[in-house]
Amino acid sequence: MFCFACTGGIGAGKSYVIRIFSALGVPAYVADDRVKYLYDVDRNLIDKLVDLLGKEIVTDGVLQRKVMAKIIFSDRNLLEKVNNIVHPRLLEDFYEWREQKRSEGIEIIIYESAIFFKTPIFWHLADKVIVVFAPENVRIMRVMKRDGLSEEQVRERMRHQMDYDSMIARADFVIYTDGKRAVLPQVLSILESVKYKC
Repeated sequence: MFCFACTGGIGAGKSYVIRIFSALGVPAYVADDRVKYLYDVDRNLIDKLVDLLGKEIVTDGVLQRKVMAKIIFSDRNLLEKVNNIVHPRLLEDFYEWREQKRSEGIEIIIYESAIFFKTPIFWHLADKVIVVFAPENVRIMRVMKRDGLSEEQVRERMRHQMDYDSMIARADFVIYTDGKRAVLPQVLSILESVKYKC
C-alpha cells in the first residue's frame, strides 16, 4: 500500500487538498481529527494524560482540550511528555485505519498532519511527502477569516511552525494553493506520477 504524507503551515489549504484527494478515491487519515476522536473515546489515553497533567483537564469525563493546551504551553517540557503519550497511540490508530483500508482493496492513502516534519515517529509512514504551500499573506487572511483571529494571533501561531524553505526542501511534491494555479491538475499530476488511475 502506498502512503503519501501531506503537510504545510496553518492556512495553507491542506484540508482543501485532502478533499480533492478523497474525491478522487484516495482516503485520508487526518491526524488532528483522529486525535480529537481519541480524546473523546479512549479512556486509557485520557487517564494517562490526567496522570501527567492533573484532574483539571477533565470535566464530567470529557477531556477539556483548551485547559490541557493552556497547561502544556505554560510549561514547554510538558509538550514532549504529552507527545510521548499521544503520538504512539495515534500511530497505533493509524495502523488500524490503514489495515481497514487495505481490507477494502484501497491501494493509495494519505496521512495529513501539520506537524509531520516535527514528528519523526511518523516519518516511516510516507512513501512520498506533499507540502501544501500558499504565500504568508494569503495564509494570514484565510486563518483570520476562518478562525476569527487577529493578524498578530495568526502570526504568533506561524512563529511556532516549521519554515517553508525547510519543508519544501524535504518535500517530494509541492502543491501551490495561491489562487493563481488550479489545485486539481497538481493533484492529478502527483497521482499520475505514482501510476494511480482515478
